[in-house]
Amino acid sequence: MRFVSLLALLVAAGCAHPRNALAPSQPGLSGPSSQPVLLPPRLLQPEVPRTEAQWRAVGREAATLLSQYVAINTTNPPGNELNAAEWLKAVLARDGIEAQIFEPKPGKANLYARLPGDGSARPLILLNHMDVVLASPEYWKVDPFSGAVQDGYVWGRGALDMKGEAVTQLMTLLTLKRAAVALKRDVIFLATADEEIGGGVGASWFVEQHPELVRDAEFLINEGGTIRADASGRIEYYGVGTTEKSPFWLDVTARGTPGHGSRPTPDNPVHRLVRALNRIAGYQTPLIVTPAVERYLRDLAAIETDPNRRAWLADVRAALRDTTAVRVLTGDLTYNALLRNTISITGLQGSDKTNVIPPLARAALDVRLLPGQDPQAFLADLVRVVGDTAVAIAPQGPNWPATESPTDTDLFRAIVAAARERTANAVVTTPPLAGFTDSHYFRRLGIVSYGLAPFPLDQAEARGVHGNDERVSLDDLTFGVHFVYDVVARVVAK
Repeated sequence: MRFVSLLALLVAAGCAHPRNALAPSQPGLSGPSSQPVLLPPRLLQPEVPRTEAQWRAVGREAATLLSQYVAINTTNPPGNELNAAEWLKAVLARDGIEAQIFEPKPGKANLYARLPGDGSARPLILLNHMDVVLASPEYWKVDPFSGAVQDGYVWGRGALDMKGEAVTQLMTLLTLKRAAVALKRDVIFLATADEEIGGGVGASWFVEQHPELVRDAEFLINEGGTIRADASGRIEYYGVGTTEKSPFWLDVTARGTPGHGSRPTPDNPVHRLVRALNRIAGYQTPLIVTPAVERYLRDLAAIETDPNRRAWLADVRAALRDTTAVRVLTGDLTYNALLRNTISITGLQGSDKTNVIPPLARAALDVRLLPGQDPQAFLADLVRVVGDTAVAIAPQGPNWPATESPTDTDLFRAIVAAARERTANAVVTTPPLAGFTDSHYFRRLGIVSYGLAPFPLDQAEARGVHGNDERVSLDDLTFGVHFVYDVVARVVAK
C-alpha cells in the first residue's frame, strides 16, 4: 500500500489551515446552525495513517469534532436529536458521504449512512446514540455543554457516553473514505435517538420500521465494552460486550384512604408503601452463576494479584460456598450485580402537599435480570416478599430477554489482534454488562453485536459516565480512533 507524506495528511485532515487548528481551550459550537470547523477542500487524496504522528493528527481532528458534538445539547428528555443528526450529516457530506435523516417525531431523529463495499461479505454496522443524560451544571467544573478542551481533556456530557465513541466510529468511516480503502463489506454508520430512555423512537423504531436497511449486516459494533486501566494508565484488560442483563423495570403502587394530614389514617398509602419498600430493600436475591460470568471471572483470575481472590475468581462456584468469599465478592458492586438479579429503588411519589394524605403512593424499581431468568417468576417472588394485597407491583413496559453473541467470529478475532498489537499478551475477555444497550434489537435480527470500548479508562475517569465532569483525554481519543479503525479495517478491507 502506498503512503503520502505527513504534510499531505495534515492538509487533508484539516490541520494545515489556521481555521482548523484546535486551541488548548477551544469551546465547542452552539449547534448545527453555527458553521462547524470542518475540513477544508481536500487537496490530496491521503492514504491510511501509519505513523504515530499521523494518528495524532487524526486525533486532533477527532477532538475538534467531539468538542462541537458535545456542545449540541441532546439531554433526553426531550433529546432534540435532530440537531445532532443535522450536524453529523454535514460532517459526512464534507467527505462526500451521503446520509439520510429519519424524523419519527418532531425533533427526534435517526441518521443512517452507508459506505459501499463490493458486496463479497455482509455489512458491518457502527451503532451509536445521540442522546445524553441530564447534567447539572452546578456540580461541574465546566459548563457540561461548552465542549471545553482544557487540561488535556475534552469535557462535556456525552464525551464518554457516547458521543466520544461515536466520533471514533465517525473518524473510522471518514478515514476509510478518504484513503479509498477497497472494501469487501458495506460499512453502515447508524446514529439513533432515545437510547438513554430505553426505547422511544431510536434503535427499536429503526429496526421495526426500516429493517431492510440493516438486516443484511453480519456484524455490529456498539457501546458496552471496556478497556480497564489502572491509575498509572496501564491497560489491565480489554473487555468485549457479548451479552448483558435484561431490564425489568417495575412500578410499585400502594393504595389507601386519603385525608387531611392532621388526621392520620391507619391505611395511609405512603406508610404502606414505605413498609413494602423496606421489605424489598432487605431482600437478598439468590446468587446465580451464569456461564458468561463464570468465563469472565476465570479470565480475571489471570491478572488478579491477591492469592485468595485469584482462587475465588478461578472457581466462583466453589467460592460461593465459602462465606468469606461471598462477603468479599458481593461487596464488589460489579461482581454483585453479575452474580444475582438486582433491585434498586429509584423513584418515590406521594402527595405534592405536606398536609394531604394521598389516595396512592408510588415507587419505581430498576430491576436487572440475569440471562435465562423468568420475569414472571421473579415478579411472583417479589409479590411474596411484599406480602400486602393493597400493594400492586406491575411492569412499566415490555421486557426483552437477554441476548448473547458468539465469539468464534472474524470480528472478535480482529478485536483480539488489535488489542494485542497495542498490549502484548493482552487479556481479552467478555464481561457481561450489568446495564443494557441497544444491541439486543440487532442480535434478535441475527446480527453478531459486540460492545467495543475505544478508550482505556481508570476508575476515576469511568465515574464520569452519567456522573459529573464527564471527559475524555486527548491521548485516549487518539488511541480510540486508531484502535477502532484498526478493528474495523481488519474485517472490512479486502
